[in-house]
Amino acid sequence: MKGKKAYPWLVVAMLWFVALLNYMDRQMLSTMRPSIMEDISELASATNFGRLMAIFLWIYAFMSPLSGVIADRLNRKWLIVGSLFTWSAVTLLMGYATTFDQLYVLRAVMGISEAFYIPAGLSLIADYHQGKTRSLAVGFHTTGVYLGQALGGFGAVVAGSLSWQGAFHTFGLIGIVYCMALILFLKEHKAYTVQPGGKRSLKRSFPSIFKGLGILLGNVSFWVILFYFSAPSLPGWATKNWLPTLFSDILNIDMEQAGPMATVTIAMASLAGVLLGGYLSDRWVHKNVKGRIYTGVIGLALTLPALLLLAFGNSLLTIVAGAIFFGLGFGMFDVNNMPVLCQFVSPRYRATGYGLMNLAGISAGAVITDFMGKSIDAGNVGRDFALLGIVVLVAIVLQLTVLKPTVINKTED
Repeated sequence: MKGKKAYPWLVVAMLWFVALLNYMDRQMLSTMRPSIMEDISELASATNFGRLMAIFLWIYAFMSPLSGVIADRLNRKWLIVGSLFTWSAVTLLMGYATTFDQLYVLRAVMGISEAFYIPAGLSLIADYHQGKTRSLAVGFHTTGVYLGQALGGFGAVVAGSLSWQGAFHTFGLIGIVYCMALILFLKEHKAYTVQPGGKRSLKRSFPSIFKGLGILLGNVSFWVILFYFSAPSLPGWATKNWLPTLFSDILNIDMEQAGPMATVTIAMASLAGVLLGGYLSDRWVHKNVKGRIYTGVIGLALTLPALLLLAFGNSLLTIVAGAIFFGLGFGMFDVNNMPVLCQFVSPRYRATGYGLMNLAGISAGAVITDFMGKSIDAGNVGRDFALLGIVVLVAIVLQLTVLKPTVINKTED
């Protein structure tokens, strides 16, 4: 099966469900706060809830470069399986938590385990799809991310029907069982030889780690990629973690309604954005080598009016319109991050590069998640949402003026 033309798309399909679980397991907590705080009173404070969401992001961010380095040198199949099993077990255990400290520690462990998936998963897809299907393949995979985000919005509904403990138990078990499918059917496919003779060893390749980091950090274009990846992460994570609360407060509805409304709206728009962005990018880049960059710029431009609508809207129409514009634009941007990286970085260092991008982007997300919790408590959320558009505008300018790819797919450094 591995040698057939259909197998690269089967890889995307298998990893699509992993991506869905990856985001659903982390995201559903954002809508389950009202249910959980009945048993864990510390979560009544938005500041404490921001801390709980932010610890995941901080740990995830700082583990991402290490996970990328490891993924470039070891078998990515087993990294993906191990990552899925661990975060699913953590999700299961969260259903047994009885204190804020227990939840805090489990969210930190989830950050460690989930960090190993995205660099390994995206670099594996990029190795299987080296022709005209790369952005589209990444796009289909990313729809799993956004659908997982949307389903996470129903966490409050599931918690209301079963219990918040039952919600964590159910989705944790699903992930553990799905590991078996990956063990049976997922295959590694390196686009380069990791070690002479095909042997993979972190110890033997330790000197090349510093070489790879040197190549990446010595590349001005990579620094620009780091910035333009992290700048939109500020509003991106702000909407992911706080949009349900924003919907609930502005529209004066309970979280069981606000959670699904907010997450489904933005996730479905993002899903459309990644498919549109992937299709457009794969065709544009063969006519203009900067086609992937231009597609990402169009996406980011759509997020600017969206932030204003989210910041100052006071009706269902304006808030939903803001969520749709933001999701569509962010999806078009998000789907092209790995394909743009492939234009500047060879296959040997792509997981490492994406790990560093995750470090930058999710560190920004951790800062803004914590900051927005304090902003909500202080009543400044609208103003602060609007100000996030400034960093997005700077990212657009840098993207257009500095990034100058010469090839569609870089093969060697």
